[in-house]
Amino acid sequence: MADGPGDWRAYLDLTDEALLAQCEVDRFRASGPGGQKRNKTDSAVRLRHRPTALTGEANESRSQHENRARALRRLRLEIAFVLRAPVYLDGDAVASSSPLAEALSSGRFAMSPRNARYPAAIAMLFDVIEACGWRLAEAAPLLGLSTSALSRALSAEDIVFRAANERRTALALPTLRADR
Repeated sequence: MADGPGDWRAYLDLTDEALLAQCEVDRFRASGPGGQKRNKTDSAVRLRHRPTALTGEANESRSQHENRARALRRLRLEIAFVLRAPVYLDGDAVASSSPLAEALSSGRFAMSPRNARYPAAIAMLFDVIEACGWRLAEAAPLLGLSTSALSRALSAEDIVFRAANERRTALALPTLRADR
């Protein structure tokens, strides 16, 4: 986990403009396919979040504007994966008005990655699992999920699945299998 000031809530609740204001923005030329124009314009974007030293980068598009939006989304997810907020397991682990409560419905995690509240929901999910030492069998009942439903939620998006397995590996736990 990163040693940053505060937890993820201080950053994921910010508007895009406010979060961008906290970043150093690097524009550069990306290599790879895209034709002659790609090698002549600085369309790739890397955001370095000054308070946390986390980064988000995108270079898929020839449009700098599109790449900045993608890099910002990736930065939000990186903040969700790395920074933790305290969770008290003796009470209700999921507040009813939270993004995670919105995502948890009918015994499964049901929120589109395109939803603006998705990074916050993932951060809260990681907070609860972290508080349980990344033991899914212990975290699942606190979330109102079965262990397999929690595993499916983590494996639904490749980037979330990789982040979960990186954390489990760091704790010397076996990696999760993809339940797709």
